[in-house]
Amino acid sequence: MIQPNSATGAVMETIRADVAPRESYGFPAVAGERKSGRELLVHQLGRCRDRASLPAGMRALTQYVNASHYLLVRHDMSFETDIGFVVASDWPFDMVRKLAGSISAAQSRMSEFDRCCKLMQPTFAQFADDVALPAGLSREYCAIAFNVGRVRMTLLLLFPEHYVLSQSKLRDTGLLVGYFASVCCQPTARQERESELTDREIECLYWIAEGKTSDDIAVILGISRNTINNYITSVMRKTGTRTRSEAIAWAVRNNLV
Repeated sequence: MIQPNSATGAVMETIRADVAPRESYGFPAVAGERKSGRELLVHQLGRCRDRASLPAGMRALTQYVNASHYLLVRHDMSFETDIGFVVASDWPFDMVRKLAGSISAAQSRMSEFDRCCKLMQPTFAQFADDVALPAGLSREYCAIAFNVGRVRMTLLLLFPEHYVLSQSKLRDTGLLVGYFASVCCQPTARQERESELTDREIECLYWIAEGKTSDDIAVILGISRNTINNYITSVMRKTGTRTRSEAIAWAVRNNLV
């Protein structure tokens, strides 16, 4: 068992047993039949997948791990312009906007190796003091990162105060959310077209990764420095990165350089 840091006080609620009645996941009870909570969750996610119902599946995952709110984000979208990085959420809107900067800053501080090591690993962080939380929620949240194809995503969970968490359920949630998101978050044709890099943009990425400046690349490719900068800007827009270093990391992660 693990328990995130929280204010001292009596534990208000303990974790549910791994064996749960069917009706707790929306299924009718069957006399003499009891299935584990994990089995019921897998069944529920299968039904949500068939209906392409991402919010319903996220609510089932949230309930399974005894969390109160979920936020699913993708890291190939900018965290600075709008909330297009949000895939699904039932968090209060103001909290999402407050947390966006923290998520983006934390990602930029990590190396690509660190990002890979943290995949599927639940991590905990504290909200800043200026973030107003709904009554009864812990100021600590849990984040689980995973990949859907080339897109890195993170599930962030809120919990009631003084809540004891099950490590095994968190691991289950990390694995199952990756599977569920992979079948429910397929990019549209328009998104795929927008994320495709041209040959010239990939060329520029390659030379940036080799440590070349815009002036160097302009000489190598025989085009103007402004054109090179326009290609690089286009690369960062398509990949949701903010700096050349982030663009290089994205290219390494996707085997482009």
